[in-house]
Amino acid sequence: MQALIGRLSVECVEGDIAAQDGLDAVVNAANRDLMPGGGVAGAIHRAAGPELAETCRPLAPIQPGQAVLTPGFGLPNPYVIHCLGPVFGVDEPAEEFLKACYRNILAVADAHGLSSLATPAISTGIFGYPMADAARIALGTIAAEARGLRHLRWIRFVLAGKDALTVHEAALRGAVGQGG
Repeated sequence: MQALIGRLSVECVEGDIAAQDGLDAVVNAANRDLMPGGGVAGAIHRAAGPELAETCRPLAPIQPGQAVLTPGFGLPNPYVIHCLGPVFGVDEPAEEFLKACYRNILAVADAHGLSSLATPAISTGIFGYPMADAARIALGTIAAEARGLRHLRWIRFVLAGKDALTVHEAALRGAVGQGG
């Protein structure tokens, strides 16, 4: 599914976050230390190669909601935007931290003149954020920020599984009315 929020095209697809050709950046649902791990961080680091961890080391640790940019190395994308989402029930206020994630991802992308990015559903894996709430927060935040973006024109949510896709498509339909 694809929809327009202001001048920003947002789509939801099922797929592999580390295999998103044709986009300026991919978002890493990072850990505090920006190191390889499981899930999205592991997939991105494996695809990018060991140079990514070497580049990330001096940038760590990051705090929930913070986003930093690195080269993409072996990924099909020139850049990676690393963002630490909240651990649900631990990092409070979780909703504010998750909103900060998406605001900061958009700000980093726009500040670097990027026009497109792919993002996973941040914090919904091992960090335990309920998928429907995370999708509503993510897409609502993007809709609220869309009007102020100068360069970013395309966001692809890359989701693991049909259930996540269905939830994000519903949240995207709800967010379309909120945007510019």
